[in-house]
This record gives sequence, structure tokens and C-alpha cells, in this order.
Amino acid sequence: MNSWFVRLLVLAALLWCVTVPARAGDAQARIERHVHNGVASCATSVCHGKLKIQEKENVWLNEYRVWTSEDRHSQAYRTLGNDDSKKIAARLGLKSAKTAKICLDCHADNVPKKKRGRKFQISDGVGCEACHGGSEKWIKSHAEKTATHKKNIAAGMYPTERIDERADLCVGCHLGTKNRFATHVIMGAGHPRLSYELETFTANQPAHYTVDDDYVKRKGQPDADNAWLQGQIAAARRYLALLQSGLFEPGGMFPELAMYDCHSCHHPMDDQRWSRRRTGGAVKPGTLRLQRHHFIGTQAAAAVFASKQQQKALRDRINALLRAGQQSAAAVRKAASELDDWLAARQQQWRGKRSDTRKIRRQLLKLAAEDRAADYSSAEQVFLSVEALSYVLGDIDKQEKALDRLFKTVEDDKTYSPAKFAAVARAIKSGF
Repeated sequence: MNSWFVRLLVLAALLWCVTVPARAGDAQARIERHVHNGVASCATSVCHGKLKIQEKENVWLNEYRVWTSEDRHSQAYRTLGNDDSKKIAARLGLKSAKTAKICLDCHADNVPKKKRGRKFQISDGVGCEACHGGSEKWIKSHAEKTATHKKNIAAGMYPTERIDERADLCVGCHLGTKNRFATHVIMGAGHPRLSYELETFTANQPAHYTVDDDYVKRKGQPDADNAWLQGQIAAARRYLALLQSGLFEPGGMFPELAMYDCHSCHHPMDDQRWSRRRTGGAVKPGTLRLQRHHFIGTQAAAAVFASKQQQKALRDRINALLRAGQQSAAAVRKAASELDDWLAARQQQWRGKRSDTRKIRRQLLKLAAEDRAADYSSAEQVFLSVEALSYVLGDIDKQEKALDRLFKTVEDDKTYSPAKFAAVARAIKSGF
């Protein structure tokens, strides 16, 4: 079987490459609050640039080496110089992707010039401070013997160990904000569609720390059983926030088509993929459908945590949003607000244990098997989620063959078959 990492690279090639607060995008404002001193300020051998892990220290101190050699964030700016990026820039009428704000906002640590220190270089890409915040106030103090994580946070370091804070930061690029978003025009110029699942992407990120007793003492115990679910709700709420941000109705003749499910249009015309069961009867064949894959995880969780009445309320709100997407921007804002309120009320309530995680994984496969999650983007989320939860549950080796079968059905969106995906889900779900 391909490793999880290799499979994710295959998906990333196709796709390219959370409690989200109501104030979506607040994370970026906090990241930019203080001066960014640049990657070079962290990279020396007396800092985080050592050749190997320092066993007697409470951090590795080779984090810069990990970033440069393994972390794809370090390559984000270089991507803007490849042939595909040059073609996209030309189609958009941009002089260069390497200088265009719409590209740099996610492919680099594009803070305002007044927030750039002496060693800062935009060509470093998505560097240390893009995730950990401007180091102006903590770059010296964080290495002192009296330093604590609490003091570092107070000085402007971003708390990436918190799943809600991490989600708000990550989705800023991987899903977007009002001020930086991969529009349909940008995708039409050649940029691949965006797809994101927080737990999968976090786990696939090359580690640069160890969760040991010292880590737990300083930052708390990571909650693996709830991280996936909080990430799912975060992505859903960010999407709903984007629908209400003004992006959905930019002022032209058409709504922002990037808010809709790509594959409701982009598949061969003789490949009839519409299903009343999958769409909940909310939209007709041949019509645009707002994205619903952000809600697959929450639907699976609702089947475990919520009453039958609450589960119906969630389905009704999702279908109301899909119908609103064919009516007006005002209807979309209203439906998105009502669905967001419903999710927000349960975000902290839904905190389960290991047995709940197992039940949620089964529910994901049940939704897929019943053809309720077999449009491509939803199928993709089911696969990523089932695999991520298998790692959390510790039975990934046992589920290896089944996951391989499921992966093969979503490996290529050009040849994807909802019927085959649902059939495989039916065949393997009893083993989970």
C-alpha cells in the first residue's frame, strides 16, 4: 500500500497544494501585529538551525532544517516561478506571480512592508512567523531560562497548539478569507481547486516537535479524539462565513462560482452524477449546487451526538442553504447564518471519547454507502477523514487494504464514479 504521505501527495497534485471564530480571518491580523524578523533570524546554529535534534533540550532546535528540507511551506514562493504559475499570471494579466499580491498572500509571508524586519525576505515563502506570528516582542525573551509558553503568547507568539487557533490560521489560505480567496477567475486561469481537511494536513505536516511530558506541561495535552471534529466544524463555519462576507455577490452579473461545487459542472456531459438522495432533493439536475462537502463530517458527528430531531434540523438547514444558492445572495446569507448558528451552538458540546470516534468513522462510511456523500468533494472528505480517524484510533495497519480500495476510487476526479465509491464503502464498512 502507498504510505499515507504518498497518497496525500497524489491528492495534493490533483488539488494543489478548527474552531473558526465568528470573526473569521482574525488570526491573520494577530500574525501581522508585530514585526516579522524573517527566517534568517531563527536559522543559526545557536538557535533553530542545528543539524539534528538536541536530546537534552525541551525543543528540537533543528526546526529550520526540517522546514527547509521537508516542509512544503518553504517551497511555496518557489512555486510561483514555475511554468504553470507563469501561465496563470499571464492569463490574469499579472506582470509576475512572484510580485502579485493575490499570489503572495498565500505563497509567502506577505506582511505589510512596515512589518518587515532587516532579515525578512519575501522569497522565504511561508516561513516561521507566518504560523508563529511576528517575533518582534518575543524573539529574544523566548530563549531565556525564565521564559514560559504563556509569556511567549502574551508577547505575540501565535498559539498553534490550540486546535481552534490553528484552524483559524490554516483555513486563511487553504479555504480563504474575504481579502484573499481563490476565485473562479483564478481557477479558470489554471489554479487548482482548494481542498482541506485539518487533521489530515496537520498529520502530514513534517513534525518539528515532540509531544512529551515537557510539552504537555507547557502547552497541554493534544486532544486527538476531538481535533478532527473541531477541524471539520471549523472548515464548515469558515465556508459559511465566506458566504456571508460579500464574496458570494461581488457585484457582477454572476455570483462567485468558486463557492459552488466544482463537479456539479466539471465532469463529462454523458456522465450523469446527479442523485436525489445525495442532494437531499434540494436542487434539480443540471443546476449549480453550493458546496456541501464541508458538512459531511458534522453530519456524521450529529448521528453520534445529536437526537433524531437535531439530525433532521441539520439536514434541513443544509438543504435550505443549497436551495438558497439558486435564489439570491440575500437568501444565501440568511441560510448560511442560520446553519452557522446551529453549528456554533454545538461546537463545544460535541467533545467525544475514543468510542465516539469509532462510531463517527462508521457513520462516515454509512453516509458514503447510502450515496449521501458520493459527490467527488464529499467522497474525498470521507476518505481523508476515515484514514485520519484510523490513525487516531491506532488501527491503520488493520484497515490498510480497505483504505487502499477506497483511495483508488477518489484518486482521479476525471475518472471518478459515485457508484463505485458507494459500492466500495458498502463493501468495507462492516470492517470498521
